[in-house]
Amino acid sequence: MKHLAPLFLALAIGTVNAQSPRLETVARGLVEPWGLAFLPEGRMLVTERAGRLRIVEADGKLGAPVTGLPAIDVAGQCGLLDVATDPKFSDNRLVYWTYAEAGDGGNGVAVARGKLDGHRLSEVQVIFRQLPKVSSSLHCGSRLVFARDGRLFIGLGDRFSRKDDAQDPANHLGKVVRIEADGRVPADNPFANRAGAARELWSLGHRNVQGAALNPATGELWAVEHGPQGGDEVNRVRAGMNYGWPLLTYGRNYGIGTRIGEEGPKAGFEQPVKHWVPTSIAPSGMAFLTSERYPGWQGNLFVGALRGQALVRLTLEGDRVTGEERLFTREALRVRDVRQGPDGLLYLLSGGADGQLLRVLPR
Repeated sequence: MKHLAPLFLALAIGTVNAQSPRLETVARGLVEPWGLAFLPEGRMLVTERAGRLRIVEADGKLGAPVTGLPAIDVAGQCGLLDVATDPKFSDNRLVYWTYAEAGDGGNGVAVARGKLDGHRLSEVQVIFRQLPKVSSSLHCGSRLVFARDGRLFIGLGDRFSRKDDAQDPANHLGKVVRIEADGRVPADNPFANRAGAARELWSLGHRNVQGAALNPATGELWAVEHGPQGGDEVNRVRAGMNYGWPLLTYGRNYGIGTRIGEEGPKAGFEQPVKHWVPTSIAPSGMAFLTSERYPGWQGNLFVGALRGQALVRLTLEGDRVTGEERLFTREALRVRDVRQGPDGLLYLLSGGADGQLLRVLPR
């Protein structure tokens, strides 16, 4: 019976599915693609971590790099990261992006915006800077999500701090922040009137936010973040809440496997709606599926996996994760971003030096 064990394991996590979709390559030749956003007429914006923003035409042709980006500090896990278009892009042509910005003390994640005119950005302005800047090339995060009210959420990493910086409300390390689209601080932010706290903060206690999206049923922000050795988390990111890192975590110290903090639950800290142990999948981009293009999948949550080399499908009942399926495991994709396109199909960014933009086609 030993030869049946792998099949039983596959069935347990849902990798065997007779109705699995297939992949179609939209574009090749991307170098470390990181973030994806959609433009009118079937075009797409893709960031490359080395500092290039590319337009992918509807036929998959890669355009020359978009000009007008500010200086980007490229090292380790940092560089040009996420990209998003303004909810009113057809009127204002505004594009937003996150990137590592050098400065006193090292670097920090910044958010800039500019008007896209052909293959050029104009009127570029920095609307947020993560403080303090630190000497690190790790845990830069980061994701951008527009809320229904037009405000902007930014998911940030702790920059691989060895201290409890993610627990300190005076800084932006290991936090989710919320700003107006022009960078102003909303008056109703949970820390806006708290002495000694950064006014932009929405939540704290995050390790390295790699994916984020609005739950279409509630409008609430959900995010996924890397744990260390195990302990990757999916969280409902609520105003003023503490998500525990590094005091509460299911993860362990690299290599030696010893505890980092408590596991919880514990008063004053939020528990994840999903976590992975003992092995990290290294989650990345995420998207809720709202379309009916894939039978039986509407309302599911999709998470890219880097180490796990798959697209992970999570079934939900309200705010509870009820099941998991790992798709495209044979293709061994390092999925960096996941988005639902205007056509209702899922799109993936995958790969390193020979990165691809992929479309998920239903069977």
